[in-house]
Amino acid sequence: MRIFGILVLVSAITAGCGSNANSGSNEPEKAVTTVTYCSDPDNEQHKGIRDGYSFELWNQYGKGDACMTLGEGALFKGHWSGIENYLARRGYSYDNTKHHNEIGRFSSKYNCIYEPGTESGNSYLSIYGWTVDPLIEFYIVEDWRRWIPSMAEGTENMGSFEVDGSIYDVYVSLRENQPSIQGQQTFKQYFSIRRDVRNKGNIDISAHFDFWESLGMDLGKFYEVTFVVEGYRSNGTFEFTELEINVE
Repeated sequence: MRIFGILVLVSAITAGCGSNANSGSNEPEKAVTTVTYCSDPDNEQHKGIRDGYSFELWNQYGKGDACMTLGEGALFKGHWSGIENYLARRGYSYDNTKHHNEIGRFSSKYNCIYEPGTESGNSYLSIYGWTVDPLIEFYIVEDWRRWIPSMAEGTENMGSFEVDGSIYDVYVSLRENQPSIQGQQTFKQYFSIRRDVRNKGNIDISAHFDFWESLGMDLGKFYEVTFVVEGYRSNGTFEFTELEINVE
């Protein structure tokens, strides 16, 4: 894949500086490197692994201004405007050979400055991923703007359950001949949508997987488990100041 529009920024954080410094400290400077990916009409997708975490920027048709900056560990930030569909995500990728209970118990701790616009389109702040056999796209939506799947005709309400201090409503929808990790396909989407929206906290991800499966919403072999910010015909910015995705 050709890489386009990568900006590398390096800043040094010096231990032992200023009036409160410990003059006896011999700790070396810590260089923090960030890498920014931006899409264009010839490169709508950038993906890879950095610091042990997968990342992907996908901007449908390469329209508008769409960028993603990778920080230390799992941290990332980004912005979008004038786009069709923007997804920036970071987490863990897998090889489509194991179900979630064969990998472990998933959880996350996060804090995100999430600032989508409200003039048009929509946006999600969500745990996100895909499975194969069956091909499923899934979301655990923590915050959103303007539109959620429950508003769409044909979306099926499967029930609700309580976890992590709120009730989540569960939905299934069908996407026909739409982009997927396997090209244009027809597939189901699973959603858990938090009633008390938030932009920081702890998520028991596997509790959602278990509840979905108890409803007959089968998950396949895992392609990824990530945190995503998505925008559709909208604009906005975000920055994760804390992000852990844990597997035990």
